[in-house]
Amino acid sequence: MTRLPPIPPSDLTDAQRPLFEAMTAGVAAKYQTFTTVREDGALLGPWNAWLHDPEIGAAYWGVTQALTAAKRIPDPARQVAILVVGAHFGAAYEIYAHGAVAASAHGMSARRIATLAAGERPEDLDDDEAIAHDVAKALLRGGVLADPLYAQALARFGQAGTSELIYLVGHYCFVSMTLNGFGIPVP
Repeated sequence: MTRLPPIPPSDLTDAQRPLFEAMTAGVAAKYQTFTTVREDGALLGPWNAWLHDPEIGAAYWGVTQALTAAKRIPDPARQVAILVVGAHFGAAYEIYAHGAVAASAHGMSARRIATLAAGERPEDLDDDEAIAHDVAKALLRGGVLADPLYAQALARFGQAGTSELIYLVGHYCFVSMTLNGFGIPVP
């Protein structure tokens, strides 16, 4: 059970309503393959937690929107990196949500998703996905990203794409902490 109960639209404060409306519209436009909203209209996942603290939540929603709009690396590689982060932290909702996105939008096999969710490296990654996987894994170990791996990412994605990948891993670390800290379950 989540530590922050979902907030039905009828119970929103004036401070929460603009963020709720922005997140509801953004989530509905992007995610149809997994459950993001309760039957009464309350947001689930990290969005509910951010709604409980709308000043800080709006900042993280802004980062989420910026990373969603960037699209400097191929989306299958993005999904691999996100699943690597979710697996590292055992963030069930993140694995559930992005596993659904990877399967429906990119045809990622259940076996590959399960392998990533187990914290392992699938054998069938393409070059983009392999670099995204390896960069995410290296960053999650801590310390400075090794020069050869950084150079591989630069050669594959350019500076803007490499930056996006690093930001993406950091952002989904935050999302994982939000999910785990507030005990946000899979619906």
